[in-house]
Amino acid sequence: MIKSKICDLVGIKYPIFQGGMAWISDAVLASAVSEAGGLGIISAMNANAEYVREEIRKCKGLTNKPFGVNIMLMSPFADEVAKVVIEEKVPVVTTGAGMPSKYMPAWKDANIKVIPVVGSVAFAIRLERMGADAIIAEGSESGGHVGEINTMALVPQVCDAVSVPVLAAGGIADGRGVAAAFMLGAEAVQCGTCFLVADECKVHENYKKKIIAASDSETIVTGRRLGHPVRSLKTRFSRQFAEMEKNSACTDEQIMAFGSGSLRKAVQDGNLEEGSFMSGQIAGMIKEEKPAAAIIEKMMSEAEAILKNTPNRVG
Repeated sequence: MIKSKICDLVGIKYPIFQGGMAWISDAVLASAVSEAGGLGIISAMNANAEYVREEIRKCKGLTNKPFGVNIMLMSPFADEVAKVVIEEKVPVVTTGAGMPSKYMPAWKDANIKVIPVVGSVAFAIRLERMGADAIIAEGSESGGHVGEINTMALVPQVCDAVSVPVLAAGGIADGRGVAAAFMLGAEAVQCGTCFLVADECKVHENYKKKIIAASDSETIVTGRRLGHPVRSLKTRFSRQFAEMEKNSACTDEQIMAFGSGSLRKAVQDGNLEEGSFMSGQIAGMIKEEKPAAAIIEKMMSEAEAILKNTPNRVG
């Protein structure tokens, strides 16, 4: 068994978080991951407080193990969702897309473990000073909204810069990635793309098929012109989005309108023409659907075997 400060911090068996993916990370997927020994996470996305409350209560009905809620701080409902996690006694909150400073005192008073996602050392240092219990250092290999620094470069620098435990995220889908993360100084990993093909994940079957069929060079980053870069699979939609960004005749408003609702169209409708199939670069390694528990158990058994064998690599 891999020993980890993160496991002790949040009360889980395996040092693996399931990422909070908008329109994807619901109570069913989160509870399955938590039941399997990891930390399942519900995505609050841009949903209102009552939706999030309902998902939290549903998750509690499916598992008695710890789980978390991911709050996107740019959401218009962030204030009310921040209160809901306190009222519902959610044990862990992960954050993204902003600074959680205004919510930190209340969350800490409620004994919630606050673990923000960062894409830079400077951001990690600021969040540790605010009272973050741990940091998720997410490299640009990840799916969805991405930064500029790769996981291999980002994780050790964040580990050196802060004293709280660090999780590695971005480009991790098997035991080799977990072992590498620990060698870089991390205490756990967060994974998203590999859980898209979990049996308990409710994305449209077309989405799962595209992930399984993807190659190593199958993703593209769009949205840099708008200030919100996103990694997704190469499709007719993503290629057209990229072309619009290059075209000076297209306004930002036109580009934003073109992309509106595209993730929902992929997740719920499986729309191959207009959907944004967000995915990390690791998609090329994912070959089959399986239960969340099988994904976690395989990943962790591989990582343990690699780490046990590490001393044998030095003569």
